[in-house]
Amino acid sequence: QVQVEESGGGLVQAGGSLRLSCRRSGSTLSDYPLGWFRQAPGKEREFVAGISSGGGRTNYAEAAKGRFTISRDDAKNTVYLQMINLRPEDTALYYCNTLTDRWRALSHVWGQGTQVTVSS
Repeated sequence: QVQVEESGGGLVQAGGSLRLSCRRSGSTLSDYPLGWFRQAPGKEREFVAGISSGGGRTNYAEAAKGRFTISRDDAKNTVYLQMINLRPEDTALYYCNTLTDRWRALSHVWGQGTQVTVSS
């Protein structure tokens, strides 16, 4: 059974930084691309960043380019999202998931998410 635990969110001022972590247990993550998604109040969940199996390729939403960096540690079954220069519009609940080869969410199992709140 897959279990997901996201962490690292918090309240920061605009321009601040956060590093999110997501550990998925119960499956072999090294076989899959991994990604981060976010959902702001009243909006649909959206793709933020993805990293290929093996880590050789990454993909970012336009809003994340140049500010967010995704990485993975397969030995720890964990994917990370380093975020710098945060903006109020980055405020959302952040989730991780495995991905298809087209950078779409693969698993139906989602965690509780980790809240990121950026004040202006």
